[in-house]
Amino acid sequence: MNQLFDLYFTKPAMGEVFCDPARVQGMLDFEGALARAEASVGLIPAEVVPDIEAACHAGLFDFNELAIAVGNAGNSAIPLVKALGKKIAARNPDAERYVHMGATSQDVMDTGLILQVRQAVGLLEVDLECLADALAQQAQRHAETPLAGRTWLQQATPVTLGMKIAGWLGALTRHRQRLMELKPRLLSLQFGGASGTLAALGEQGFAVAEALARELNLTLPEQPWHTQRDRLVEFASLLGLIAGSLGKVGRDISLLMQTEVGELFEPAAAGKGGSSTMPHKRNPVGAAVMISASVRAPGLVATMFAAMAQEHERSLGLWHAEWETLPQLCCLVSGSLQQALQVIPELEVDAARMLENLDSTKGLVLAEAVSIALAKRLGRDAAHHLIEQCCRSAVQQGAHLREVLGQHPQVSAQLSANELDQLLDPANYLGQARLWVARAVAEHEQFIGR
Repeated sequence: MNQLFDLYFTKPAMGEVFCDPARVQGMLDFEGALARAEASVGLIPAEVVPDIEAACHAGLFDFNELAIAVGNAGNSAIPLVKALGKKIAARNPDAERYVHMGATSQDVMDTGLILQVRQAVGLLEVDLECLADALAQQAQRHAETPLAGRTWLQQATPVTLGMKIAGWLGALTRHRQRLMELKPRLLSLQFGGASGTLAALGEQGFAVAEALARELNLTLPEQPWHTQRDRLVEFASLLGLIAGSLGKVGRDISLLMQTEVGELFEPAAAGKGGSSTMPHKRNPVGAAVMISASVRAPGLVATMFAAMAQEHERSLGLWHAEWETLPQLCCLVSGSLQQALQVIPELEVDAARMLENLDSTKGLVLAEAVSIALAKRLGRDAAHHLIEQCCRSAVQQGAHLREVLGQHPQVSAQLSANELDQLLDPANYLGQARLWVARAVAEHEQFIGR
């Protein structure tokens, strides 16, 4: 693993969830819970359970040996179960006979993964909530801070910074709703034995499955899902959505940080965003991670989709393609969230520069406001044609649109000087921007209240 970039692209806590010891511990937690479940229905002697549980600790195993063995076995569960059996036999030879009873390697690995994913979801939920709170605060703080709306990277009509941030918040709220809805489907036990029938456990198979789901606090699916991967792919898709929305945040911030724009900035810190050669540089390093994750995530999500068409009751190669892909997605999104949480609460806003940029077109961005006001008196087509001519004249003369409008007899005959001043004030042409902020914040607060 390339540790040089780990702290930049991955939240350390998420990296710990998917490190090798955690992966092994997830599988061992399955084995310990399976022993307890089987003992609870009388399938194995209760007295062997403590010896099985005592060996189910990742720190007891040699990871170098396991890694080598995985290359020969084709998955991580086979060598782990063998090593586990040896450790149990060293404590109690009789107990070794009951370990892994009725389970298959994929049961161990998939359920172990789900236990890791549950931890990952917990981390994501906390970070998404914290980020949503920060966005709600910033949206309210800047609900009436005008800046140029931009379409096709050109100035359009005025919006507010709060409205832009409320857009970021709305997407995050929807992702939090999706995650909440997904959890019962995602956090589901995998337990089917060799071909999914649990035949090795006879009539007690379903009772063991129920007990095992209770032991691990997972939902019990309608049947084992060895080659039905929609649960994991749905989660991967959500991770891709989160990465994309955060990429949108990073993209907007980085564009607003451009020298020629200079309206919004990531918080300054010693040594942050500098250049190796240019002392004046202030680079959007947090936005870079958010954008990078949004670029990398779709390929990983596509891999999960491509691996869905798995053969019969156990897949060859497609299942294997998931093993590193889903953890990578979780780590990428965690890193993007980590950067967003460093940036959003302390955003630096230059409201004066926003107004300056709004006026850089010398009133042209508010031509629509004047056209609509005139349309009520002259008709839509006539008003549009008239203001279009005035805009063309303003550009040719290098004059402010207000000056051209005030000198045009058809315009001045319909609109007073005061009316023109009001129409060309960005603060008076913000439409429903404040309402959009209020609605986005209300949805956020409603989600919190659930």
